[in-house]
Amino acid sequence: MEEKIPLSNEEMSQLRCGEAITLTTVMAIMAIALVAVAIYKLFYTDDGTIQLPGGYKFVWK
Repeated sequence: MEEKIPLSNEEMSQLRCGEAITLTTVMAIMAIALVAVAIYKLFYTDDGTIQLPGGYKFVWK
């Protein structure tokens, strides 16, 4: 196993965190928006049928 070398104060000040949280938040908002659009289409179309990419099909009768 390699020996660990501690970072200097300058190296630690250059570290940036939060990218994973930001990416997760953006993906969650996109998923919520997709579900909202699907629900809107399902309830406000005359035929009540939507088909999503990937072969998912929903029918409201």
